[in-house]
Amino acid sequence: MPPRGVKKGTKRARQYEHIKQSERKQGRSEDLAEEIAARTVNKERARAGESRERSRTSTRDISSGRRGGLRSGTDRPKGRTRDQLYEEAKHLGIEGRSKMNKASLERAVNRKKS
Repeated sequence: MPPRGVKKGTKRARQYEHIKQSERKQGRSEDLAEEIAARTVNKERARAGESRERSRTSTRDISSGRRGGLRSGTDRPKGRTRDQLYEEAKHLGIEGRSKMNKASLERAVNRKKS
């Protein structure tokens, strides 16, 4: 079932089903496939201005389709972006986060989670 706000038979509903099927073919569980598909569709909706609310990372980060290819299978840095780490640090209540670079944020978030 597509995320809320996505009408049946629309481009986003078809996109959701396509991503979900693709994730299932790659061996992901039904729940995880649905979550990945919903997050991807919601991000694309935010980038296109189709949703009421959107996060800064949804609109400023590279698109979901490009990100998957760019952050895998190469020597490029993988994982979360600095903005994503910053948001997580904010939710975890890490002080001094605005002065941290990506590596520092990653260490602080990992320490706080452990």
